Amino acid sequence: MRQQIVAGNWKMNNDLAQTESLITALKKQEKTSQAAVMVAPTFTNLYTAFEVLRDTQIEVIAQNMHFAENGAYTGEISAGMLKSVGINTVILGHSERREYFNETDDMLAKKVDAALANNMRIIFCFGEVLEDRKSGNHENVVESQIKNALFHLEASAFKNIVLAYEPVWAIGTGETASPEQAQDMHAFIRKTLNNKYGSTVAESLSILYGGSVKPNNAQEIFSKPDVDGGLIGGASLNADDFFAIVNAF
Repeated sequence: MRQQIVAGNWKMNNDLAQTESLITALKKQEKTSQAAVMVAPTFTNLYTAFEVLRDTQIEVIAQNMHFAENGAYTGEISAGMLKSVGINTVILGHSERREYFNETDDMLAKKVDAALANNMRIIFCFGEVLEDRKSGNHENVVESQIKNALFHLEASAFKNIVLAYEPVWAIGTGETASPEQAQDMHAFIRKTLNNKYGSTVAESLSILYGGSVKPNNAQEIFSKPDVDGGLIGGASLNADDFFAIVNAF
């Protein structure tokens, strides 16, 4: 059975006091769930979050990392640095990193390699913009993003990879992605992996949905056969909302 995962991406939100307040609320809400629960605070608050949540089942993960181990990369964080403060999972390829920081598929392939070389787990993000969806080019775009960044890997690498589909066109645009559209794309993604690596990899790979999952739509989205959880943005900043999503399975 594929692992079900709900990961909260806090993005550039919450100073230290706000982070401590939120993770304290998360600890109070925590209870046994069939889904793995993860949260991704900002770099400056990773260690605090890790320490406070150390005795819980909530995993603290990173929002990004550089592909180099060290060097003249002012402001960047390496995989080794993340590992040194207890972080073993990293989000790579988020749509905002691609759009605002010009991260390319080639760059992301290097980041993927660096994370895997450091025995880290990866939540790898991808997805199409509104123009791609309206032109009917969405599957080609998603297939290209996956192939360019991941298809140089051996099949064994995918035991440490989770995929996260982000329909960028359905986030803050006024457009709405239906659970059926999510399922259609997740099925296409799984087929793409099957064509390259076979059914064992494709059927064991968790694929998360990152298209504005909320407490009022999570259960329907998660009920789809190829949706294995969610990468949650704004709703993860509220403990009640976040655990309502976690408990939607």
